[in-house]
Amino acid sequence: MEIKLGIIGYRNHAAKLLSILQNKRDVTVKTIFHPDKKIDDSRFTNNFNDLLDTDAVIIASPNHTHFNYVEQLLKGFSGYIFCEKPPVTSEEELTKLERKSSSEKARIFFNFNLRFGGLNEIIQNCINSESMGKILNLQIIHTHGFAFREKYLSSWRSDGEKNLHNILDAISIHYVDLLNLNFGQIQDSHYFPQLVSENGTSFDTGHIFLKYNNGITASIMNSYATPSITEFLMIGTNGFLTIRNNETILLSPRDTFNSEGNFTCPPALKRTEFNFEDEWKSSHEKSLEYFLTCVSENNPIPTNQFKSSIESNRFLLKLKTSKPEWQ
Repeated sequence: MEIKLGIIGYRNHAAKLLSILQNKRDVTVKTIFHPDKKIDDSRFTNNFNDLLDTDAVIIASPNHTHFNYVEQLLKGFSGYIFCEKPPVTSEEELTKLERKSSSEKARIFFNFNLRFGGLNEIIQNCINSESMGKILNLQIIHTHGFAFREKYLSSWRSDGEKNLHNILDAISIHYVDLLNLNFGQIQDSHYFPQLVSENGTSFDTGHIFLKYNNGITASIMNSYATPSITEFLMIGTNGFLTIRNNETILLSPRDTFNSEGNFTCPPALKRTEFNFEDEWKSSHEKSLEYFLTCVSENNPIPTNQFKSSIESNRFLLKLKTSKPEWQ
């Protein structure tokens, strides 16, 4: 079956999705919609109704527009909806989403792509692993210097009036969702947003601390105002795993001693390549493939996908309204 797609948006992340889709067999991007822009592409339109003659529509527009587009599509469109994260930007919108019928929810997929990536597999393999022991703590750093580039100021991400917590919505939400998927309910959390670059009016840096009901703690640091850094550390009672410089290293066991009988760093049990840039691309490809399979086979989107997306969204909305510890 050939799948006819429409997409809302054409730059930035929408462009990345378009580049993935153009290499897929039996998939045709029929319509590219923007409410007022004009570009030289036969598929381009400013008429929203042109999207309705497709099998599925991808929403890859600014975060604050997601809910209204979902609403419009649910009213006049019978196909599937692929919506970038976060699903919505307010508690009111989230409540309205939750009240949608089961049949409507079964047509909506939110793109938390790290659920489909290699990092999720690594975490799952470490849980209950003898080499790792009991998981105690995770630390994630994902940063780069986008806030210092000229095009940042003209992007929607720098607009504090509409996207004050853009770093939280664009990057942190992925890692929070991934950890929640594997470690369950959050017991306590702290969030420290900052505007470091002094460019734009939205926060360009955020640090999140989490404690789960099972005792596991986590730290997630994201920024658009530093050098490019992507590192991951998972610490267990018998070993630890690091990802840095495009390499995953598992070190174990805990009881490793030097010649004087003192604890020393465990040996590397396993080394594998892991490229975070490839991870983002491949997880997007797998996430899209999952969605397109549901469309081609006319299968409902599983309820747990919708439910976990809403839970992750609600948690981040809660963080935005919490009072930072330093105030």
